[in-house]
Amino acid sequence: MPSAHKEVQVRPGVEEDLDVLTEIYNHYVRETAITFDTAVFTAEERRPWLLSHPVDGPYRLMVATAAGSQRILGYATSSPYRAKPAYSTSVETTVYVAPDAGRRGIGTLLYGALFEALAGEDLHRAYAGIAQPNEASWRLHARFGFRHVGTYREVGRKFGRYWDVAWYEKGLGQALPDSA
Repeated sequence: MPSAHKEVQVRPGVEEDLDVLTEIYNHYVRETAITFDTAVFTAEERRPWLLSHPVDGPYRLMVATAAGSQRILGYATSSPYRAKPAYSTSVETTVYVAPDAGRRGIGTLLYGALFEALAGEDLHRAYAGIAQPNEASWRLHARFGFRHVGTYREVGRKFGRYWDVAWYEKGLGQALPDSA
């Protein structure tokens, strides 16, 4: 997708992006089981989330914009995997693409920029939970070296049914051993 690379720029997220990032996320809240949030957010409710992703450090927010228009096409984040101190070298990563911007390589560009930004951080593993089924997300994560490590069965209930979540991991700063 060479054309997507020229038409899209990836940069750190800033506070001025909050309204559009909230709109993108709320689409997935309302329409999909990709997130297990069940109620939409206001931008003010999402502000702490945005502020927890500074431009440096292990917890990043990368935003893809259309060249010229600066329209936000999607975002990727790295967030704390768990709150306990021993987990500090692990992050959970995620990508959300605007509903009309799929299948253009936006997720790939976002993850590429995110992992490049994280390369100098003291991180050991990245994890991603993918509600099933979601072949596009599985393919994206496989492209970046994530490997399936397990599935939580019927762990979330949304839209009147239970959903599985498959968990994937990726070594950061080193390759995963074959026996991992």
